[in-house]
Amino acid sequence: MVDWGIRPATGADVEAVAELRAVVLRPDLERLGRYDERRVRQRLRDAFDPDHTWVVEVGGVLAGCVALRPAEDAHYLEHFYLAPHAQGGGIGTAVLRGLLERCDHDGVPVRLNVLQGSAARRLYERHGFVLEYEDPVDAFMVREPVAVGRGRGPR
Repeated sequence: MVDWGIRPATGADVEAVAELRAVVLRPDLERLGRYDERRVRQRLRDAFDPDHTWVVEVGGVLAGCVALRPAEDAHYLEHFYLAPHAQGGGIGTAVLRGLLERCDHDGVPVRLNVLQGSAARRLYERHGFVLEYEDPVDAFMVREPVAVGRGRGPR
């Protein structure tokens, strides 16, 4: 596996993460007829909250991000992007597993939405997310917490 790590985001990361979002989402947004070069970046800027966001670095360089926003009924997994060169090597799985273990420990469901036809949906399904509902652009998914059993971590 490549040399990678995860760190808390800072406000200074917003532009790099907005650019990453534009690169990662472009193929799916174009396929759906929804790509707008300015809007794809601005939506990230408007929603970016470094207090609930982590940056993935590969070789010390930003290569991804993920946010886990707490809400009353669940945690919302948002802005989970990995640069194309960082995909397919297990980084996304490791990041997602770590976040889900934390939510399982806390007994909190996780919700997300993924673009229709996105390959990322298979990753989410492998980790227990199921479809709640969908619209022409997004599939909205939920994962209920898995009970943490004896010998599998803190209770």
